[in-house]
Amino acid sequence: MPTAVAAWKAAPPRRLRTILARLRDAYGRPVPRAHKAPIDELVLTVLSQNTNDRNRDVAYERLRERFASWAEVRDAPVMEVEDAIRPGGLAPTKAGRIQEILRALGDDDLAWLETAPLEEARAYLTGLPGVGRKTAACVLLFSYGRPDIPVDTHVYRVGTRLGLWRPKAPLDEAHDEMLRLARGSDPYEAHVALIRHGRRTCTARAPGCRACPLLSLCPYGRAAVRR
Repeated sequence: MPTAVAAWKAAPPRRLRTILARLRDAYGRPVPRAHKAPIDELVLTVLSQNTNDRNRDVAYERLRERFASWAEVRDAPVMEVEDAIRPGGLAPTKAGRIQEILRALGDDDLAWLETAPLEEARAYLTGLPGVGRKTAACVLLFSYGRPDIPVDTHVYRVGTRLGLWRPKAPLDEAHDEMLRLARGSDPYEAHVALIRHGRRTCTARAPGCRACPLLSLCPYGRAAVRR
């Protein structure tokens, strides 16, 4: 397989804008819908780890059906939480993590995240048990439309192939690069468009480089089609 990038050089924000314009033509423009439910988003993101969207959603719905409030989830025997979320996989680990987060939050409903300085909001979230940059960004972006961009598996793969950050860059570095590149762009579109592209074309195995709308911008893809 081709290497992702032979010699990396930091891209200007206009490169991401060009990428998003092409993905908009290919897949349409996603419409943000801030739901203002940050604790829901926290739990949902924990449940999404190492599983697919369908199993995550089943686990989440079972959890909400079983318990009337997040306080009940927090105070329930851990085995009951495990049983509720079992379809999402890794139930013992996720149940414990969800309860740790809810205990750390106490009565805080996180509504203050909507207007707090972004760095302060991010720092608070990443200080919660097991919450990293991706989870914090999901809460800020999807709950309140704050300009943070989650770098998940798809975004990281696509961004690496496009040379948006250094090959094998740590996730924190990739998050920082996405924030820099997304200045002047819609952060929600940046996240969702790259995920769509990663799922539909720039897949982990056998990516469709020859038909890719980003081929002329992609060092990985150009190397692939030459082989």
